[in-house]
Amino acid sequence: MKIAQIPPLFEAVPPRLYGGTERVVAQLCEALVDLGHEVTLFCSAEACTRAQTVVVRDQAIRLDPAMKSDVAAHLSMLDEVRARRSDFDIIHFHTDMLHFPLFEDDPSRTITTLHGRLDLKDLPGVYRRWPKFPLVSISDAQRGYLPFANWVATVYHGMAAGLSWFHPRPAGYLAFLGRISPEKGPYRAIEIAKRLGMPLRIAAKVDVADQPFFRECIVPLLDDPLIEFLGEIGEAEKPGFLGGASALLFPIDWPEPFGLVMIEAMACGTPVIAYPCGSAPEVVDHGVSGYLVADESEAVAAVRAIDRLDRRQVRRRFDRRFSATAMARGYLDVYADRLAKAPFAPELARAEADMLQASTVPASLAQIA
Repeated sequence: MKIAQIPPLFEAVPPRLYGGTERVVAQLCEALVDLGHEVTLFCSAEACTRAQTVVVRDQAIRLDPAMKSDVAAHLSMLDEVRARRSDFDIIHFHTDMLHFPLFEDDPSRTITTLHGRLDLKDLPGVYRRWPKFPLVSISDAQRGYLPFANWVATVYHGMAAGLSWFHPRPAGYLAFLGRISPEKGPYRAIEIAKRLGMPLRIAAKVDVADQPFFRECIVPLLDDPLIEFLGEIGEAEKPGFLGGASALLFPIDWPEPFGLVMIEAMACGTPVIAYPCGSAPEVVDHGVSGYLVADESEAVAAVRAIDRLDRRQVRRRFDRRFSATAMARGYLDVYADRLAKAPFAPELARAEADMLQASTVPASLAQIA
């Protein structure tokens, strides 16, 4: 199958530092190639996968120091995809709704995975205006704000994690990984660690929009020997950071669409202690791969009970549910369903052209004779 993957251009594929969607796209490309498919990735120049690449920007947007327009960059990429669309059986978009106006004349061979939150004011109007685009959710919970949308499947994220990720013996600290923002609950993680008297290591990105929150609400809480703020870490540092933790704290306060860091922790054998918002109850198997808790008191009790969980079972649950291969097979089912319903899929068009040529040539020869 010839498959185009269209990620956003904000981060490299995979990202050098923080970046969930681009990391998932990289993992999907690798798994699809492993399964024998021809994958083309539209991307910035730093991309590093075994897919064929169409470079549409010299570098990813976030780490580019130049003045730039992310809208212009994405529109240029989408126009390039449109120009080449006949080369592919399936075009898989990860760009939210930005491509809808450009592809509304041919949505049948597209798939759009929605990676972000959907509880935003203007979104319902968009998905009512362009209802023909088939959508994939990354959790069932994510669909709650757009129940009327054209959902065709839920495919959970997956990661390729070799056995080297697994850490059977933690180093006795708690971990917080991701982004510093109110909805991610870093202040809750700090409170939990202080109540337990356990070290907490925070590896997190601080966006420009969240810098006031960081300065005013988080920095004052860092003046404690138990709390260590590491800043943003890269892909190579994650296994050691997550694998050394007794537990990952995921005390969110928002409708999390998936929460990639949860399965990254599970790949290391590290249990997850999460608040039951958004996708968390779908990702965390309570009492097996972690605990779902309602507040800080329950989180403290969960950490105290963390030794009851078998880190090998945590890793096995990851392998069973959240491997990159499982994700790729889920998408292949979706692709096959779309191709079966697409009236002008390239393979069918080529077959019809061959049949037409075979039937008309003899007639033409008969007329000449």
